[in-house]
Amino acid sequence: MTALGRVPDRTAEGGPAHWQDAWLRLRDRLLASPAFRQWAERFAPTRWVARRRAARLFDLVSGFVYSQVLLACVRLDLFERLAQHGPQSADDLAAATALPLPAMQRLLEAACALDLIEHRRNERYGLGALGAPMVGNAGLAAMVEHHEALYRDMVDPVALLRQTPGARTAGGALSAMWPYARAADPSQLADAQVAAYSRLMASSVPFVAAQLLQAYRVRGHRRWLDVGGGEGALASCLALASPSLRVQVFDLPAVARRAEARFAREGLAVRCTATGGDFLRDALPTGCDVVSLVRVLHDHDDEAALRLLKAVRAALPVGGRLLIAEPMAEAPGARNVGAAYFGMYLWAMGSGHARTPAQLRALLSDSGFTGIAVRPTPMPLQSGLIVATAHDSSTLGVNQS
Repeated sequence: MTALGRVPDRTAEGGPAHWQDAWLRLRDRLLASPAFRQWAERFAPTRWVARRRAARLFDLVSGFVYSQVLLACVRLDLFERLAQHGPQSADDLAAATALPLPAMQRLLEAACALDLIEHRRNERYGLGALGAPMVGNAGLAAMVEHHEALYRDMVDPVALLRQTPGARTAGGALSAMWPYARAADPSQLADAQVAAYSRLMASSVPFVAAQLLQAYRVRGHRRWLDVGGGEGALASCLALASPSLRVQVFDLPAVARRAEARFAREGLAVRCTATGGDFLRDALPTGCDVVSLVRVLHDHDDEAALRLLKAVRAALPVGGRLLIAEPMAEAPGARNVGAAYFGMYLWAMGSGHARTPAQLRALLSDSGFTGIAVRPTPMPLQSGLIVATAHDSSTLGVNQS
């Protein structure tokens, strides 16, 4: 018996306790004990661990405030201003943004603490290590702005978690930007209804496109079908990477028209086309030797994802390739992105979840794909990549009708 109490040797269910469970219960009691925490903070060998864990916990408590500091910097164009004009004084930045000087000083000091901005000589401020990548990054800035809708939905996270999918898609701020989930017939949506979400996705495509193009050799393919390809931002990147490649986008009719307009503006209409339809209801175009699903599967629950994968298999010839590029759960060095960020983001959206490579492998196998391989990407936080090959469907019972 100790001050913390004896660790029981049987589980609550009556079975024998596993040694690991017993150890973890003891660890949890220690970490929850104020007396132990105070001892750990004073004891030199454990002091650094205690401080690091305390800082991590406080970062969780303060996370919303940190993100709002970033949002204020984006809305005031501080990163772009410092990149264009060089280090500035607080007075100069306050005058340029019409912000009171005390408020600007408070924001600048907060941004410095977060490495978004840093102190420079003569009481000036310049770009910080985390602020510099924001310069010219329209996609990242758009995502920072977009999170306002997510935060509105998560004001009461427990209430959000109690809602059914139908209730979440009926009135949430985030799902309002994703009209496909609420429409009885998504193919009838007008341009005004799809424009905001289409623009947001297009602005952030460069993140995923860079990962895909570094992890997969595009040249060698003849015809590429990008399902759910939005405004055609990825299609344009693919066409520029391989001058002989023809790329077809398949998305809702209103979105496909936006893609056609992009191809015309960029002089790619000869090699890039767009076809309208609903990929959860309609047959996909055939004649391609590779299909991509970029940030599409994780928007859908398993039943819809399996239906889509079977439709892709039906559109591909035997030996054709499928590429799935999206953030994945349990990504190396980014576990919190899949389980915490996308877990809650997609719950607020109303459907879907980030899947592990093993979960995607199972869906692909059930859909008639083989040779399933995870390709390493330079930045798993932004996107993982899985490549699969269309198998002979006659041996797997895949319906191609």
